[in-house]
Parts: sequence; C-alpha cells; structure tokens
Amino acid sequence: MKYIDYKKYPELFAKKLGISKEALELYFDCEVIDPHTVSYIWKRVFGYDLEKKHKYRPFGIGFLNQVDFPKTLEANMAGVVWDITTNPLHHEKNRLEIIRRNIDSILSDLNKNSDNFQFVRTYADYLEARKNNKVASWISIQGGQGIQNNVDDLDKIPEVHRITLVHFTHSKIGVSNFETKKNEGLSSFGKNFVEKMIDNKIMIDLSHINRKGFFNALDIIPKDIPVSVTHSGIKGVFDIWRNIDDEQIKAVAERNGSIGIIYEPRFLTISPSQCTTYDVLDHMEYVIKLVGDDHVTLGSDYDGFINTPKDLKDITYQPIFVQKMLERGWSAERIKKIMGLNFLRVIKDTNG
Repeated sequence: MKYIDYKKYPELFAKKLGISKEALELYFDCEVIDPHTVSYIWKRVFGYDLEKKHKYRPFGIGFLNQVDFPKTLEANMAGVVWDITTNPLHHEKNRLEIIRRNIDSILSDLNKNSDNFQFVRTYADYLEARKNNKVASWISIQGGQGIQNNVDDLDKIPEVHRITLVHFTHSKIGVSNFETKKNEGLSSFGKNFVEKMIDNKIMIDLSHINRKGFFNALDIIPKDIPVSVTHSGIKGVFDIWRNIDDEQIKAVAERNGSIGIIYEPRFLTISPSQCTTYDVLDHMEYVIKLVGDDHVTLGSDYDGFINTPKDLKDITYQPIFVQKMLERGWSAERIKKIMGLNFLRVIKDTNG
C-alpha cells in the first residue's frame, strides 16, 4: 500500500497544511480517533476501493475520497470507527444476513491490510493495536433497523461495538429527528433493543434520534453507562433540526458520555460555503463552556454524503484542528481529550 509516512517528513506535512511545527508535533502526540466514518457505504454501492489512495474531488462533492486506507495512515490515525449504514429498502428478514456480509467484508479488508490495521472492539483491544503500531479499527452500525427483526439478532453480531439507534427513516425502534413525529418516542421493541444492547455491552449512539426517543433511551440506560452522540451539531450555535440542545448535552455529560461534532457545513453555520474548521470549533467550544472539556470529540461523518469545511479537504488535513485550537488558547491536555482521549474513555466504560 502506497502512502507517505508524514512522521518522517514533518516539515513537508506542516507546509502542505500551512500549520506550525508546534501544532503538528502536538497532533502527532495525540491519540487521534474518528468515531464515525462511513466510507464503506460507497464500497457497497460503487465498489469504492479503500486500499487505493483517492484524489481530492473539488467543487463540493459530498461523498467519496475523504477517507481511504492510505490517507488514514497519512493522517496518523490511532483509531477509526468504520460504520455500516443500513439500507431501509432491504426487506426486514434479509437485513441480518446483509449486516453479517458487510461485517465480514470489513474484517476481510482489515485482515488483508493487517500490517497497518487491526480489528478491535474493546479498550483492551485498542491498547493491543496501538502496542502493535496499527490503526485500531472498530465496526459499528448506523441505523439499528438493520437488525430490527429480533433483538436476539444482536447476539449474532459480536464484532459490533456501537449502534446508532435510528438513522433517517422510521423504524420499529423509534423515530428520526428528520421526521415530524415529535410525540412518538421509542417503541416497546425499541426499549427492548436498548436493554439488549446494554446486556451485550454495545455502545448506544443517540445521533439522529428524535428528542423524545433520546430521553426514552436515557430512562432505560443505567446512569453509570455512558452514551454517545457521535456526529451532531449544537443548537445553541446553529438552531436546526439536526442539532442537539442544552438539555441533551447536559444529559450526555451527566453520564460521562461524549458528543462528536460533525463536519457538515449545513449543520454548522448559516453560510455553508464559507464554513471552516473554526465553525467546528465554535460548536466544540459551546459544549466546553456548558459542561466542560471531557465530553466533546471529533465527529466527522466522513464520506457520509457530507461536504467538509473548505480548509478540511479530507482526513489528512485534520492537524489543522490542532493549529486552530492552539490559536484559541486551548491547552495541550484539552486538545488531546478532544482528538481522542474522551472517546477512548467512553469505549473503556462501555465495552470494557
């Protein structure tokens, strides 16, 4: 696999990104983790080859080429969560089989590239992968309706570390925040689904779910189990349907959970074409001022039909975040938390 090991050429990397040596050194010292990367949907749809380094696509094309295996290595990622996105058009009885096939496809790719990538599920697995100098690679599902035929089907996907309860479409579990059914929360099946996830030590991701379902889930989850909102914006910065409010932020923080800030400009600012990494940091800063810096993480949604801020062409440009954080006067300790340690804490407290 061809890629540039930028740790050997830090001056070249810093020049490419237009950042300081200090920022790049700090970035290299972080455990950088992306909790939500959706590139595998395009392997299924278009045959997107994650083993090939893809060129940047200009003009705001909001999918493909943001992440692949070579760029992941160039970005010096410590860990990536590879998401399987549910296709709501598949018949319910076939969905478990499809999910299993997709899991096996990811495992096969990781095995073929085992010199650089290692499948993980738990915090202990993560530590082993890092000891082996490999990119820790979790598998998750976006849209619990991918296995909504029977809650016991959760026993048949032991590799999955996290499930986003709902995605954009209505399901037997609950209602998306994209829908208008504000007074409908988790169904009885959905509540059983959450309980089974807890039993199986699967992280519960409350991105995309409507507000009532969000708090229905929290009523079920024991208070010592953290939850995650892996990719969202903040209503207090930009008030739209996709973002979460102060009460939701506080509820996640009270459970020692984490909130990942999405990179999609339409969810960050009223002027998407002018969006930069500064706008992502505005949302992070709001969370920090409200509940402290232990509860915010990266939350890209790379390759998830999103555009990215104009100074963040793909995953290799992430050190720019550290430069902008330093310019805000954020400490190295805070930056390390946001870049990966906060998410790792949630992994440790959820999956063991």
